[in-house]
Amino acid sequence: MFTKDININICKNKNINTCESVHLGILLAIVGGFLDAYTFVCRGGVFANAETGNIVLVGVELTKGNIAGAIMAFLPILAFIIGVIVAERIKEFDSCIIVVDNNRAILIIEMLVLFIIGFVPNTIPNIFVTTTISFVSSVQISSFRKLVDSPYSTTMCTGNLRSASQAAYIAFRKRDKTFAIKSMRYCIIIFSFLIGACLGGVSTLKIGVKSVWIPVLILIFAIMLFSIDEKRYKYELNKAH
Repeated sequence: MFTKDININICKNKNINTCESVHLGILLAIVGGFLDAYTFVCRGGVFANAETGNIVLVGVELTKGNIAGAIMAFLPILAFIIGVIVAERIKEFDSCIIVVDNNRAILIIEMLVLFIIGFVPNTIPNIFVTTTISFVSSVQISSFRKLVDSPYSTTMCTGNLRSASQAAYIAFRKRDKTFAIKSMRYCIIIFSFLIGACLGGVSTLKIGVKSVWIPVLILIFAIMLFSIDEKRYKYELNKAH
């Protein structure tokens, strides 16, 4: 029983570090940028990761009296809300007694959903795909919200850009290395998002709808990071004792 408690604590501590790590943030930001490029290039010319545009569309369609259009614009928003609820529900199973911990479970769900999307042809209305990706985006953004010691997003860049600029200004004015490092972390995430967008744009143009399987491969590696960090943590713990 004592050994089991130790293993559970090891798993929890290491997963916290992995979830908030820069290397995981890089991978998730690449996925976020990729999905935005993917939906824009081959799934209706929309950005499915952020819901601000959809909220604006709901208002525009309502003012035009187009109820059907407003409902269509609202569906991704609804999927986003459901994604938040699903992510919070998964977090409640906070134990290593289950087969996988909640953070890896979230990434596995995202991976499986994207894998299925790769089989959906262009003949299917884009709303089904964009709504599903809004759900995936919501699950990801709700689950991984902290970069070391700062809030951030892996599916959109507006907040990250503001935080990076603010930290850079404080670092310059006060000669504060802590804020300089914080700004650099944000810049790394923004650049990773850009890389993902470039990769998504090029691969979608060349491969088509099945290019969404590329972020599936990236998520597999992201899941592996948890096991890699956990083994390294156990090794360092045993070495210390």
